[in-house]
Amino acid sequence: MDSHEVLREVIQKGNAKEIAANMGLSLSLIYKWAEPCEAGSGAANPLDRIDTLMNCTKDERIIQWLSRRAGGFFIKNPKSHWQEPDFLIPATNRIIQEFADLLAVIASAAGDNSITREESKAIRARWEDLKSVTEGFVRCCEEGNFSPLRKELKPEG
Repeated sequence: MDSHEVLREVIQKGNAKEIAANMGLSLSLIYKWAEPCEAGSGAANPLDRIDTLMNCTKDERIIQWLSRRAGGFFIKNPKSHWQEPDFLIPATNRIIQEFADLLAVIASAAGDNSITREESKAIRARWEDLKSVTEGFVRCCEEGNFSPLRKELKPEG
């Protein structure tokens, strides 16, 4: 879905006049955001500007900040190339190991019936690792390609 289509749906569900007033912008500009720029009548909208900023800077802190503001988090999807699935069991085992590692960190932190700021950071780090590994696995499942996982799990040496 293009950015102008997202904004069109948001504006249709919301109140364009209220959006314009809250942002200190004209109502016509809000409506122009919902039109494609290629048509000549649209305007560079905030989503396109953020996309351009991210592409120019290559800095993921922008999307991480936005995700936190929305009450969520950002996990980058792994890149993959189409091949036959051939590494399913080790990839599955890695998810199970990541989950076990997370549980171990939680159990260790909660052992004294309190969790410190440092322990909280450790839990968050393990949780982010688990989400990332699982997202990579799911993407490989969807694409039928486990070669990126095979490369990650290949023993060094």
